[in-house]
Amino acid sequence: MTENKNIKKESLENENIFDESKSKNQEDNIEESEIKGNKPSSKKAKSKKPIKKSDSKKKKLEEEIEELEEKNSELNNKFIRLYSEFDNFRKRSLKEKDDLRKTASKEVILSLLPVIDDFERAMNSFDEAAKNNTTFDGIKLIYNKLMTVLKNRGMEQIIAVGNNFDTDFHEAIAQIPAPKKSMKDKVVDEIEKGYLLEGKVIRYSKVIIGK
Repeated sequence: MTENKNIKKESLENENIFDESKSKNQEDNIEESEIKGNKPSSKKAKSKKPIKKSDSKKKKLEEEIEELEEKNSELNNKFIRLYSEFDNFRKRSLKEKDDLRKTASKEVILSLLPVIDDFERAMNSFDEAAKNNTTFDGIKLIYNKLMTVLKNRGMEQIIAVGNNFDTDFHEAIAQIPAPKKSMKDKVVDEIEKGYLLEGKVIRYSKVIIGK
């Protein structure tokens, strides 16, 4: 009897131990399932939200940057166009001022050309003996001073005699037989001198051409 009681007692104790271990395993499984199931899922749910928020913010910033770049490019193009227009205007104004400065004295010089012609005719009227007196020297001195002033203003004489006839500089008034074969189609004589002002013709040379 005593042995049967002891066996029963031991079996009861073993059952209790088994039940305790089973309940403990169940509790551990529940905790493990909570750790593996619920908690990571909550972490995933929580981690998704900030990612979405940062992505939208990044996209917004990229759009703003793109918009600013477009505005910057547009303003830069406007600046380049305005600068080019201003630079062209500045160059054109400088050229017009320079041309005006060069040709401002054109009318005055044109009015002085007949005076120069008279000076030259007066000097050519002196014979070789008269050219040695003081009167001729005075006339020549005044003539040279006048020509120096006009030369400083950009006037220069067109050299015609002995050169090929050129309609850009010469005006033919007559043709004569060439004194030499080499003078054919060239300027043989000059009736009236021609002049340039800053490289532009202000009076054509009146010439005679050899044929």
